[in-house]
Amino acid sequence: MLAKVFDSRDLPVEDRIEAWCDLTERALAPNEFCIPDPAQFRATLRAVDMGEVQVTSLTYSALRSRRTPRLIRRSDPAGYTAGLILQGRHGLLQERREASLGMNEMLLYSDSRPYEAAADVGRGTAATVLVQIPRASLPLRPEQVDRLLAVPLPGSGGIGGLLSTFLTHLATGTGPLGPQDAVRIGSVLLDLLTAWLAHHVDAMNPAVADARQRVQFLEIRTFVVRHLGDPRLSPDMIAAAHHMSLRTLQRLFKEQGITVGSFIRRQRLNRVHRDLADPRLAARPIHAIAARWGYAYPSDLTRAFRAAYGVGPAEYRHAHLNGTPRWPTGAGPAE
Repeated sequence: MLAKVFDSRDLPVEDRIEAWCDLTERALAPNEFCIPDPAQFRATLRAVDMGEVQVTSLTYSALRSRRTPRLIRRSDPAGYTAGLILQGRHGLLQERREASLGMNEMLLYSDSRPYEAAADVGRGTAATVLVQIPRASLPLRPEQVDRLLAVPLPGSGGIGGLLSTFLTHLATGTGPLGPQDAVRIGSVLLDLLTAWLAHHVDAMNPAVADARQRVQFLEIRTFVVRHLGDPRLSPDMIAAAHHMSLRTLQRLFKEQGITVGSFIRRQRLNRVHRDLADPRLAARPIHAIAARWGYAYPSDLTRAFRAAYGVGPAEYRHAHLNGTPRWPTGAGPAE
């Protein structure tokens, strides 16, 4: 999908580095390069203009690069670059933050601020995919985006996984891509990049993260209440229904001071307790009430109810409906 722009094998060894520096200055941004083994240097560059964004796929030998204030004054594209590491270890230093990245990790850097970068691959080859994004094309405040500069970001799972898969396909796909299709795909890519950045901006804002966590807990609480009658209700079922790991679910409940299992038990027992005390349900068998609230066996309810209230469900119901309760109606598990 990307068009070949440069392959060092097409040039004499003595001309490769100069051609590489000249090309990357025009295609990306001016940098100072330090290449430890000039005689063995090899590189390729493929690119496509996709309207508001440009995608560039590169391979190269070990190198170091610097973008200095002088080079920025000479050429400032006023944008950001998002990078996906396909191969090799990479490092980036910008805004006093240092990122060390491996395969399938991502990062963001600004071409309008100084940085130092390195690819440590020994005698191997590094590979990256870069997307240049004009600052004006992002519907996010620059001060928000700048907090993500030189921060390693995962390229697997969630929206990061979706973006990295998209970029990998662009970099490795074959076949022609017409100008109109390129612009359409570029629009999709810009939306995906914006969503990816917004996700990480929110994650770095404690107030937003806390609010999202509260909403998520309330959504899960509602789900639990709606499914109390399902004997299969369990932490695993809840986690799967909300597309999260069991560990994440457990951590969410732990921050509320409870466990998932105890929350389910409390909700079920509170409702059984209420039904047993309701005169309108006096004729309903206890095993039917147990089944209504997810107890597969009446004996399971009896054990749980006695542990919570100090008395069995039949004894509690008889005493309460006859007006002689010996136990506080509010005893037992709290909400």
